[in-house]
This record gives sequence, C-alpha cells and structure tokens, in this order.
Amino acid sequence: MEHRLAELTMQAEHARRRLDLYRARAYGLRPVSEGRMRELEREAASADERLRAARRARHGLA
Repeated sequence: MEHRLAELTMQAEHARRRLDLYRARAYGLRPVSEGRMRELEREAASADERLRAARRARHGLA
C-alpha cells in the first residue's frame, strides 16, 4: 500500500507540474490550446482524486 501511495503521489505531483507549466506558457508569447489546458486540468484533478481515495482507503474512510 505504501508503494501505491508513493506512486499516486508522484503521479499527482507530475500532473500538477505539467498543468503549472502549461499555465505559465499561456502567459508567454507562445499560443496555447484551451482544449489542452482543460485536458491537463482534468488529468491533474483525476490524479488528485485517485490519491485522496487511496489515502481515505488507507485510513479506513472509504
């Protein structure tokens, strides 16, 4: 279970970093896709939810 939590934590952090980088890109001169932004937002939210669910399950709150 600890390995799974570590893996989910890394996935959530990675998804958030990708979203943050894309948001930063939106403030620059390079064009960004609204669709891609939404996709990255969904991926980050999904990764965060998987991590929260695993933590709840670990603590018997599922």
